[in-house]
Order: sequence, then C-alpha cells, then structure tokens
Amino acid sequence: MVRTAVAFSPGHISGYFKKVAGKTPETTGSLGAGLVIDEGVRAEASAAGTSAVVVRCLGAHGEVISESAGSTPLEYVMHELGVTARVETTCRLPIGAGFGLSAAALLSSITALNALFDLGMDRAGIAALAHRTEVVHNTGLGDVAACQGGGLVCRQTPGTIGAITRIPVDTEVRALSFGPLPTPEVLGSAERLAQVAAACPDTCPTDLDDFFRLSRSFAEKSGLVRPEVRAALAACDTAGVPASMTMLGLGVFAAGEGAGGVLALFGDPIPLRVAREGFRLLEVRP
Repeated sequence: MVRTAVAFSPGHISGYFKKVAGKTPETTGSLGAGLVIDEGVRAEASAAGTSAVVVRCLGAHGEVISESAGSTPLEYVMHELGVTARVETTCRLPIGAGFGLSAAALLSSITALNALFDLGMDRAGIAALAHRTEVVHNTGLGDVAACQGGGLVCRQTPGTIGAITRIPVDTEVRALSFGPLPTPEVLGSAERLAQVAAACPDTCPTDLDDFFRLSRSFAEKSGLVRPEVRAALAACDTAGVPASMTMLGLGVFAAGEGAGGVLALFGDPIPLRVAREGFRLLEVRP
C-alpha cells in the first residue's frame, strides 16, 4: 500500500553572511545572522517506480499560481538516498527571493523521505545531507543550519554542527519581494563574494534592533542593493522603521509598527512571524 509522508521546514531571511570555503561541502558554508520565519515549504513524499518532483507556489487564498516539474537538488537527494519517490513541494513565498526556500524544500523533503522509507536518519543527518546538496548545487550556504531551529540565528562557524546562537524573538515581520536575485550569480562570483566578505560584520547581534543595524550596514557595503530596494529602504528610514535587504533576494524586510504601511507603498507586503521551531515531520498516512 502506498503511504505518504508529510513534512515542513520554515524559511530563513539572511541579514548578513560571509562564505567560508572548506575542503569539502560539509566544511563549506557561511557565517552570519538571520531570522527563521514561520512560512516555508511543505513536502509530501510517496513511493513511486520512478522519481518525480512537482513544485507548486500558492497564492494568498491557497490557489495554485505556478507549478513546475523537476528539481535537480531534490533528484540528487533521492539518488543519494537510493530511493525513488514522487515528491510534491508547496510554498506561499516567492522562490529565489531571499526566503531560504531551497533549504526549506530540501529539509522538508528529506524529512518526509526518511519517514516514508524508514531510513533511520536523525535530525543531524537530515541537515547534513540538505547542506551538502545546497553547497554542491550553489543554491545556499547557511540557510540549512539556520532552519534546524527557530528564532534570530547567528552562525559562528560554517556547516550544520558548529556554533549556532539562537535568540527567541516573538515579533511580526513584513517582507516585500521585487523578484528573484539568482543565488548562483553571487555565490559563483569570486569578485562579488570578496566584496560581500569585506562587508560582513564579525559579531553576532544582541537583539532584534542590533540585527537590523548590522544587516543594513552589510547591505549598504555589499554592493547588492538595487534601485527598487534602495527606494523602499529610504522610505523605511524616513518612517523610522528598521529594515534591510533580503539576502539573497531582490527585496526588503522590516519590523515594527508601521512596517506594513511603508512597504505597501511599493507593493504587496507579506506578513510573517519569527518561527519558534525548525524543520519537522507532520504526518505519515496510508
């Protein structure tokens, strides 16, 4: 009888980061800080004769606004695990816009596959495979490490098992996306990475206000801010709203009273909350 396993992983908005190039994918990653958010990716996995992946994006009312077939990273994961399955991922956030959805898709999918096939992987093993896949495919560096739990996260060592500090934060965040900023364009450019590394703060934030201060300083020095992002950040400054650029994405995130109203001048802001927990199995059903 075909079973289906369902899992979820929150997304992650990175405020600042610096790549660390190790000798292996496991020792390669990034340092930096970000917010784990309550929206992310839901994955359903069911056994199948051949592997298939369906990626769906939903609108505000649950309607399917886009659907595509295939995912090289998820197909790589199934090959590594030695399983064949149909995996369907669903998200409500725009892909490639700085919400850590590639990491969330990997974490939720591997969690579902692990339960479906009784593979016996623990959380550390799931995170390790997801991180290795991100590094191999140039889709991310630190989001997997962050999404192992919730809160305001500071990654002080690369990879998934190093020093990670979490500060519980119970607050709303508003985010606005102007479109994708393809991660490989930055992570695959030595010149761009050098500028990003020079801009990255060498400290962890003490609280949410400090996080926004450090993130904004990084955004300004990184050379990644585009004109549309600049206009929204300037409006937030005028209104006294803490804000910075989503990394890596062509967008802005902000917190505090008035954040939604300011960002609404430039588009349709997305309401989010800081997540309290990381990736997890939801159910296994017949």
